Amino acid sequence: MRRLARWARAEWGLLYVTAREPLAKRHWRAVPMTLGAVLFTAVLQFVQNQPWGFGFVQDIGSVRAEEPLTLALLRTPLSLFVPALDLPVWGALAQILFVFGIAELCLGWWRTLVISYVATLAGTLYARAGVHLGFDHLLGLPASDARVVDTGPSAAVVGLAVFLGWRYGAYATVGVVCAAMAVEVTVKGNLAGKEHLAAIAAVATLCALSSLRHHYRRRRPPRTPGPAR
Repeated sequence: MRRLARWARAEWGLLYVTAREPLAKRHWRAVPMTLGAVLFTAVLQFVQNQPWGFGFVQDIGSVRAEEPLTLALLRTPLSLFVPALDLPVWGALAQILFVFGIAELCLGWWRTLVISYVATLAGTLYARAGVHLGFDHLLGLPASDARVVDTGPSAAVVGLAVFLGWRYGAYATVGVVCAAMAVEVTVKGNLAGKEHLAAIAAVATLCALSSLRHHYRRRRPPRTPGPAR
């Protein structure tokens, strides 16, 4: 038990300490974006389940690979908050509350949104590329996937989990998340699983760029003051 506790502290200790401080000081006021996202998702779920609201939600937040790219890009930001029709809404709400909440506490609301959008956009663009490549290609998708409605926060949640794990040293957690997504693709081979891998690849690129930026900053010599006048 002690060994497990030491491992947990080493794996999640820095992430826990970073998230605990703002939450202890401001409580729920520390995660306004997350609470707004949970509320917004719940409202969209209610509206899309009404006869008068389904078409409206589809028009503003439903993405399919067969649609024009411009329309898909316009809908992608809202598609993140539209719960998938074939999954229980409480799962989407719990994912947003937990993962988005930790990310907002540790990274701030705007970084959380940027990473979420990059992960979601990567999945959206991959779906179009995969359908174009065709089912026979290693990275391809069947033509029928072009008509699949692509909504929900899962790609953003996976991307945020990977970025948080990398940023705060929870590398085993990153490995588990990546392995779980790979198993999902192997077992199910569905569009959602492959989009999750695309989201991981996009966020891994962000991690690499961030590492290069910090490395450059560390190597850059400090500025020397000019001569006094």
